Amino acid sequence: MSLLDKMVVWSLPLVPKPLVGYFSREYIAGPEMKDALEVVRELNDKGIMATLDLLGEVVSRREQSIAAADEYIEMLEQINRLKLDANISLKPTHMGLLLDNTFCFENIERIIQKARALNNFVRIDMEDYTTTTNTIDFYLRYKEKYDGHVGTVIQAYLRRTNDDIAHLMEQRANLRLCKGIYVETREVAYQDMAIINESYKYNLERLLRAEGCYVGIATHDEKLVWHAQRLIHDYNIPREKYEFQMLLGVDPQLRDIIVKEGHRLRVYVPYGKEWYAYSTRRLKENPRMAGMMFKKIFGLT
Repeated sequence: MSLLDKMVVWSLPLVPKPLVGYFSREYIAGPEMKDALEVVRELNDKGIMATLDLLGEVVSRREQSIAAADEYIEMLEQINRLKLDANISLKPTHMGLLLDNTFCFENIERIIQKARALNNFVRIDMEDYTTTTNTIDFYLRYKEKYDGHVGTVIQAYLRRTNDDIAHLMEQRANLRLCKGIYVETREVAYQDMAIINESYKYNLERLLRAEGCYVGIATHDEKLVWHAQRLIHDYNIPREKYEFQMLLGVDPQLRDIIVKEGHRLRVYVPYGKEWYAYSTRRLKENPRMAGMMFKKIFGLT
């Protein structure tokens, strides 16, 4: 990461929102569901699966969570009607986790019920460290009733992840494995990227070799992609046991290479009006893109 990229990431809160929106548009399908469904259709035409996400988190009123859940149910209906190869991803705090646990659980459950009725799938996203225990507990409770229609996410940078995965492997879990992007303290999360990468590789191997587990290999790091492909080859892992996952707009060339090599791949397609927090996280996660944004603004390219 260059000094310029670091400076731009640090100064992102000072950048006018319209500029952040303009340079983040490749990461977001658009403000409306119809925009996201069109992007999914285009991806499907290329042999790529998708997961749809309605942007939003940490709501302050139950009405917001209920409205979001209603939209997810409509999303599932539209996926079914249009015969798209897509599922959905949602955040517990968007569903009301910080308002009331029982309310949140029931709100998510009615989405999973619809997914089961339509033979689809719900991925419960992982957020910051404070939500990790609740998210895993929710997932395991849902799995008892809706196995095959629900999964969750594990973040390699958390110190607790080795133990969490040991427990989840026993439950034959369906997991997306990612590095993790929330800012956490050293007490709960590794700060060194080399350690995070080693944690990712170690836990990916455990999941790929675990009986009955399914893993979404969520990374844009080509070194980790190579490592995953080596494990898949060495252990003769069948295609039905894993998929690669990437974000919309991030390294589409690598995405196409992975698909061309015969692996299944799913793209995370976010949409909605709550785009700003997501956009700034993506730019912080991808400092080179932030630096390019700065250069374009000031005509330095």
